[in-house]
Amino acid sequence: MNPSDVSRFIAQQVATIPKSGIRDFFEVVQSMKDVISLGIGEPDYVTPWKIREAAIFALEKGRTGYTSNLGLPRLRQSIASYLARRFDLQYAPDKEVLVTVGVSEALDLALRAIVNPGDEIIYHEPSYVSYSPSIILAGGKPISVQTRAEHAFSLRAADLKAKITPRTKALVLSFPTNPTGGVLSPDELRAIAEVCTQNDLLVLSDEIYCELTYDGGQHLSLAGLPGMRDRTILLSGCSKSFAMTGFRLGYACAPNPIIEAMMKIHQYAIMCASIMSQEAAIEAFDNCAREVESMRSDYEQRRNFVVSRLNEIGLPCRSPKGTFYVFPDIRPTGLNSRDFCLGLLREHRVAVVPGSAFGESGEGFVRCCFATSLTKLREAMNRIEAYVAGISGLAGTDRRPNSSESHLAPTE
Repeated sequence: MNPSDVSRFIAQQVATIPKSGIRDFFEVVQSMKDVISLGIGEPDYVTPWKIREAAIFALEKGRTGYTSNLGLPRLRQSIASYLARRFDLQYAPDKEVLVTVGVSEALDLALRAIVNPGDEIIYHEPSYVSYSPSIILAGGKPISVQTRAEHAFSLRAADLKAKITPRTKALVLSFPTNPTGGVLSPDELRAIAEVCTQNDLLVLSDEIYCELTYDGGQHLSLAGLPGMRDRTILLSGCSKSFAMTGFRLGYACAPNPIIEAMMKIHQYAIMCASIMSQEAAIEAFDNCAREVESMRSDYEQRRNFVVSRLNEIGLPCRSPKGTFYVFPDIRPTGLNSRDFCLGLLREHRVAVVPGSAFGESGEGFVRCCFATSLTKLREAMNRIEAYVAGISGLAGTDRRPNSSESHLAPTE
């Protein structure tokens, strides 16, 4: 049997979804030398020592077995206490908290627990690349609603309302947002809550960047608004705030019937998150507020520098209120986002992500992650400046990749 014959066994919903435009692009980046990467959304900090030490100590104590499907009771208590302390959210650790393998698993579990075939799930874009494929894999129909630069990439309640049909079941909400850094004001969040309540929608609120807000802003969770706790699945984790990407530790908080439904899938597919990661996360939630604030402060300084330089270069860039991404407008160069990124990588060895990887509404922008050192950011901005100046000097020249370079193109 040849490979083309084998492909007929692939499930239709899997065959039709694209590979991640981010990961495909960075397979190329990793094969090149001297590249400054502003691409993958990962903190450049090593996980704080006290968190690593907790994982090491758990291993030394021989804590290497399975845990409860819901997660270690001590960790669930730590998560509940952290949410109460930081965001005034109240969850019962014994029945309303589920520990998962990263927030990505939490999202997948939530979707599979609620979606019936054909249910419409709304999400806003530009968005994290997993939302639409995850909805499809759960048997739902993804419906995107566009956010706009002139609105600082916030979600407008009127735009959300216009997308609702009798088949709409839920909204995937993610603020602060990857890739734009957009946030919602309290008034905007309340307006969205009102639309969800009026239309009986469940909300999957991905709050993985909740600790990374700037300019004195404080994250407000949708679950904390009147009437929203019982129709919200709060999804978050340790990767971004605590620099624990490799620990793959996430969690979901929701009313008990939803957590029980998610746990059923989790126990058959995964069983439990790594016990050593869970032990490390206890330390993170209980004792690492100072480390989180130190990282957040550094990110804000880097953000200020990058935004200022991009605007000087001639790439209009709003100052994001959250995350560690900027989303500059590259339309003044005359290139689309894919060609801009490929040219920048090829000619000046700087990797940024095409905005089109985050949905059609991301075209004309690129995502730059500023979770790297100021030294590298300064050099990257100098290289981008040289690249943009070169484009201006070659107005009317076709700078698209030639056929021999077509393998560099990310899947869109």
